[in-house]
Amino acid sequence: MPELREVVVVEAVRTPVGKSGWAGMEKGGVFAGVSSQHLLATVLRGLVDRVKKRCGAFDEREIEDVAVGCLSQVGEQGLNLGRLGALAADLPVETAGWTLSRYCNAGLQAINSQAQALMTGCGEIAIAAGVENMSRYPIGSDLEAAMKADFPVSLHPRAEERGALGVMGVAAELVARRYALSREEQNRFALWSHQKAVRAMREKEEYRKRIVPVEVERGGERVWVEEDQTPRAQALDDPETAYERLRSLPPRFAEDGTVTAGNSSAIADGAAAVMLMTLDKAEELGLRPMVKIRSMAVAGDDPVTMLLGPIPAMRKALARAGIGMEEVEVWEPNEAFASPVLAFCKEFGVAFDDPRINPTGGAIAIGHPIGCTGVLYFTEMVHWMVRHRLRYGLQTLCGGGGVGIATVVEGRI
Repeated sequence: MPELREVVVVEAVRTPVGKSGWAGMEKGGVFAGVSSQHLLATVLRGLVDRVKKRCGAFDEREIEDVAVGCLSQVGEQGLNLGRLGALAADLPVETAGWTLSRYCNAGLQAINSQAQALMTGCGEIAIAAGVENMSRYPIGSDLEAAMKADFPVSLHPRAEERGALGVMGVAAELVARRYALSREEQNRFALWSHQKAVRAMREKEEYRKRIVPVEVERGGERVWVEEDQTPRAQALDDPETAYERLRSLPPRFAEDGTVTAGNSSAIADGAAAVMLMTLDKAEELGLRPMVKIRSMAVAGDDPVTMLLGPIPAMRKALARAGIGMEEVEVWEPNEAFASPVLAFCKEFGVAFDDPRINPTGGAIAIGHPIGCTGVLYFTEMVHWMVRHRLRYGLQTLCGGGGVGIATVVEGRI
């Protein structure tokens, strides 16, 4: 059997994240008038142009494939969004494209799948991306479209018996109760996420290294969106007032619950993309890698509590990388809700305010554009690692149905 090749990330970028909102049935949000194809094409072209700027010898025709994570594959997000995005970005016709869904895991799965392809000799250059425009296609849009068209929509009774229809917010409450997590702990974590995100945005030079601006139409004019729309500056500028606002929010999923809109992720729109190469190809082109893919894992868990799948996935990924949690220098657990992240902390003996956790903020502050999220926060992680010369990074996400995913990367290449 041929030896597996080493795979590295040479560039990672994302769009700003737009806040998704609905007022009645009126679509809101800065990207409400922008198609997912446009968001994806913008970030793909931005990614490729940055690589070309660093390396004049880079040939776009060598990009083997574009994998795109997306949850709601319906309407403009349907067909084969990976191929549509590649064509819209003016990538060569020789570059293939495909689209995948693993719920919230989709973006990171795109990265892992492309890495696996390169490791096994299926090309030397590939792109992994993610996109979701929840202003235009909220969660459940695919089922709603099918029902409106009078197509059959059913769930196998055995899958239903085993909890496949679990509600994420209810699962967050179950996790909070299982791990005895107080509302104050969850609110403090949420406030901290906003503080880190706002601080990162204000470091303009570093922030712009990972952002590809998006052109939109506002009031009949073309303008550029250059910053995330969701982090709350008040969290950093007036933390006491910001915390009181968090305390005032009602529970969302149980009358006596602790999970609120404030300690849950923000519904959002955005796109992100990374370029992977074999280490040999990167060296041939003179491109310095950001990180190397060290290990990856997926795992299933109880679909009722659904948010705890990252625990076994992390254990697998760390074991496959041959490292312990104490060696991880940056950890990006997805903040779908505060409660599962705090549960992970308890499982791995990590303090709730450990500075390794989501150092530039997480989904509670920045947002959770489902199919994009894995690539978005992978981008945040690797830029942080390059900036601070860190050795090991760990990213993980929970997902609907009780699936978890984790990836370990190595810096200082």
